[in-house]
Amino acid sequence: MRVGELSQRTGASVRSLRYYEERGLIEADRSTSGQRQYDAAVVDRVLLIRQLLTAGLGTAAIVDVLPCMAEPASQTSLLTARLVAERDRLTDEIAQRVATRDALEQIIGAAPPLQG
Repeated sequence: MRVGELSQRTGASVRSLRYYEERGLIEADRSTSGQRQYDAAVVDRVLLIRQLLTAGLGTAAIVDVLPCMAEPASQTSLLTARLVAERDRLTDEIAQRVATRDALEQIIGAAPPLQG
């Protein structure tokens, strides 16, 4: 299938699909005219990539975990460790953002009230 059809079937933009290919997350064959041609199995792979992105993983982490996620038989404790590390990173990031929001809330509380 061509990139436009893959985009329609997965909800990923054409730009995102090209980025995934650039990062080595998906592969395309090229037609004689140079157009990208994707295997039907790439649909599931893109859906998995999007799920991992939604879960907060960056593409560098996805490069590491995708092979194990795509082939459950190859999953090891290393996959679990990488996912735990990503979860812990997100937890730390959330805590930092909450602290930043709380600091801003204190500044707002000390500022003159809004007029209106």
